[in-house]
Amino acid sequence: MTQTTTSTYRNLIILAGACFAGALVAWFAGAADWIAPGLILGFLLMGIGVRGYPLLKGFSFTFSIFAGVALALTFPQYFVKIGDFKLSRLILPLLQIIMFGMGTALSWKDFARVAKMPKGILVGILCQFTIMPLVGLSVTKIFAFPAEIAAGIILVGSCPSGLASNVMSYLAKANLALSVSLTAVATLLAPLLTPFLMKLLGGQYIEVNALGMLWDITKIVILPIIAGLVFNHFLHGKTPWLDAAMPVVSMVGIAVIIMIITAAGRDSLMSIGPLLILATLVHNLTGYLLGYWGARAFRMSEKDCRTVALEVGMQNGGLASGLALTMGKLATVGLAPAVFGPMMNITGSSLAIWWGSKPPKEG
Repeated sequence: MTQTTTSTYRNLIILAGACFAGALVAWFAGAADWIAPGLILGFLLMGIGVRGYPLLKGFSFTFSIFAGVALALTFPQYFVKIGDFKLSRLILPLLQIIMFGMGTALSWKDFARVAKMPKGILVGILCQFTIMPLVGLSVTKIFAFPAEIAAGIILVGSCPSGLASNVMSYLAKANLALSVSLTAVATLLAPLLTPFLMKLLGGQYIEVNALGMLWDITKIVILPIIAGLVFNHFLHGKTPWLDAAMPVVSMVGIAVIIMIITAAGRDSLMSIGPLLILATLVHNLTGYLLGYWGARAFRMSEKDCRTVALEVGMQNGGLASGLALTMGKLATVGLAPAVFGPMMNITGSSLAIWWGSKPPKEG
């Protein structure tokens, strides 16, 4: 990278800081109309600026998400519907495209690896589907949220890990093969375990149709992944443009989904937002902590402990959002997944970068 390019990125970060400072001044001065533009521009500039620094590059997507959330909170009318078309109808197709992309990134060999690391898979799955649902239930009791908000927290905890955990495992110098295998196995088990856990733990807050949820997860996740696997099997190496495009499509899709949910639940988010952010942070961080030490209790290697921690703490918020939509409760049950997504990207990136600077002693 040239000195001129580095200077440009640094200047963008400085400008972003100026925008944040301007938003803070506007807040103290009571100039409410200037707060949101300052935050939106600041997050956008920061998202571009950090790309010039290898250690901070992983935060670029998160800052972009924050810009989108600020935009959706300020101008929700543009993210609810266009004409007579409700933008919430885009969520399921976008999730299916993202899951198809996950399938194209996998191969049958990824599943064959499961047999070579049974202990890691068993421990990871056990931690995944016990720690996060139970911590989620505990969080709802501590914070005493309205019923449908509480159900959303449990829904997040009952979902499998997402693709982001694989990226973070790579950055953290963890066991990437185990991470990919855990994500795949957890995702395949989700049609059975997620409805069961929601019925068991979340049924006290909302009515849960377990069979209906099983089918919803199958059509949102399983069928697109299978289609992606088949596509990869027959056309592997023949569509390099798709390999390059899918990560970008996935990131844009996640951003659009979060913005739509934020706009739909704006009123609820504005009233309980800070408390919900705190609750999701507690949920997320506890997942990392208990996931890591849970793996330690089974005498797993440092690399594997890092992997399990990230797999447990980072949930598939997109799937939780899609399920909230199928329940017809996007603006309430869908709020926790919308908050959890950006939150876990910040904490996951930070943890991965810190771990990445400390290579594990084991091989």
